[in-house]
Amino acid sequence: MSASKKIKTALISVFHKEGLDGILTKLHEQGVEFYSTGGTQSFIESLGMSCHSVESLTGYPSILGGRVKTLHPKVFGGILNRRDHTGDQAQIQEYNIPEIDLVIVDLYPFHETVASGASEEEIIEKIDIGGISLIRAAAKNFNDVVIVASKNQYAALDRLLSEQGGVSTLEDRKWFAKEAFAVSSGYDTAIFNYFDHNEGTYFRQAHDNAKVLRYGENPHQKGIFYGDFNAVFDQLQGKEISYNNLLDINAATDLIAEFDELTFAVLKHNNACGIASRSTVKEAWEAALAGDPVSAFGGVLICNAPIDPAAAEEITKIFFEVIIAPAYDPAALEILEQKKNRIILIQKQNPEAPYQFRSLLTGALAQDKNLSIQTETDLKTVTGKAPTNKEIEDLLFANKLVKNTKSNAIILAKDKQLCAGGVGQTSRVDALKQAIEKAKSFGFNLEGAVMASDAFFPFPDCVEIAHDAGITAVIQPGGSIKDNLSIEYCNNNNMAMVMTGVRHFKH
Repeated sequence: MSASKKIKTALISVFHKEGLDGILTKLHEQGVEFYSTGGTQSFIESLGMSCHSVESLTGYPSILGGRVKTLHPKVFGGILNRRDHTGDQAQIQEYNIPEIDLVIVDLYPFHETVASGASEEEIIEKIDIGGISLIRAAAKNFNDVVIVASKNQYAALDRLLSEQGGVSTLEDRKWFAKEAFAVSSGYDTAIFNYFDHNEGTYFRQAHDNAKVLRYGENPHQKGIFYGDFNAVFDQLQGKEISYNNLLDINAATDLIAEFDELTFAVLKHNNACGIASRSTVKEAWEAALAGDPVSAFGGVLICNAPIDPAAAEEITKIFFEVIIAPAYDPAALEILEQKKNRIILIQKQNPEAPYQFRSLLTGALAQDKNLSIQTETDLKTVTGKAPTNKEIEDLLFANKLVKNTKSNAIILAKDKQLCAGGVGQTSRVDALKQAIEKAKSFGFNLEGAVMASDAFFPFPDCVEIAHDAGITAVIQPGGSIKDNLSIEYCNNNNMAMVMTGVRHFKH
């Protein structure tokens, strides 16, 4: 078996024809003989190149409304025959089957058709049969055949034609086969998930656009991001985005999506260390930074409003890794770009990821994303004293924040500003004590502040500690068999408490 193979014949049948003409021209110049079907054959001939129809090879026309075109032994025999196998070679001679050295095929746009909201009949007709079979056949016979299963591989084929004169090595063909199986497996995954209707009968996920990162969470770990980062962001400048940057960016976009009014947040290790809602970007930034100016060093910044020059002048005074905003005033951008390693991102859309999963033990753990957030109508006042309008604003603000904070979590807020958070503690009491101590260390007066908890209070100790610190209103999901103890303490100490009925654990 020779490792190098010269392309002499090609079967080409594609739905998308963008970028194909250059490939066809080079193949034609190298004397490659073409076989094709329908619209692709017409396209080839429109370029002034001769092409055999598949119908002339098989003796059958395209039938069943185009459902059956290439499914024939003369096509698949030409692809699957082993060039070094005596029996295979005798049979293709007996049945007059031409060898096919190159298959260029793509698949009907199933995923795009589903996303368009098309009818079920239209979707089913976009389940490719012939194309997927050609891909598998050609990829299986990589010893002898080059398979190009997507226009994403046109560049690699172009290099093979230009630099190697259409001669492929075994390594080349194995690479194309690997890419082809990635295409076919991803296609089948999309079809399965359509039929599964998010029931989770089996775990099937497929993501393209693998990006190898500098390293993973730590330098000794390998890291790869699978997904289309550029669909969500435009990177205007800065160093290569790291694994940890991506985790923080994801946490930042999840958090900022909760807020409609102008809000600025600073995140570190996936948790907000500062966040505030204000009438201007500069004011929001200054209030967010005040929440923890120490942790803000090297953090990820995000705002849901365009960054103006006045804000940029203040922001640039500290070291940060990433800044995210929907837009930047040109003068603001000029200020921020003075540090070339800063990662400056424009967020173009909110990531669409209603489903979350992570590897665990011998498998994967999956769940719906926590998209629940409470409004004023969801609040149930359980104390004799009702919260004031200002306290309700702060309670809702704090509840959005505690939802996006690692459990056990306590958030203290005042005037739509994070005073401090107790993050990722094994005890809710410890989380509260941490938050109070931190708030006081940065000069916050907690008199009239509110407290949010991601889960219920099993005992009244947290409301007792909060009251001693000056907290006047509390928001929590409720649900403890001892809720009455916390409610009773609030009633006896002139505190307001509302319950949401929704827990916000985050691990």
